[in-house]
Amino acid sequence: MAVTYQIAVIGDWDSVMGFRALGLDTYPVTTAEEAREKIHELAKTDCAVIYLTEQLAAKLPDVLERYKDELRPAIILIPGRQGSLGIGKANIQRSIERAVGADIL
Repeated sequence: MAVTYQIAVIGDWDSVMGFRALGLDTYPVTTAEEAREKIHELAKTDCAVIYLTEQLAAKLPDVLERYKDELRPAIILIPGRQGSLGIGKANIQRSIERAVGADIL
């Protein structure tokens, strides 16, 4: 029997509710601590991908470090309603540099 993996979105209400229309599980939170707890909770389930707003990610470097090399869940940073902080792009750039040994962006 095939396992169905979950895709979750964590962030402030305005940033995550649009993803509900796409069929993703949304988790609006108001504090970084709520986000931390939700990420750890989802990591214990069949959640494969967590989209997390950059605004929360900036307050959770320890959580990003904890899951950066794990197969599941993959934590993908997205801009929140306040716009991009550039954290997501910087993380992708670091991952590419680790993989190929050079900055190709």
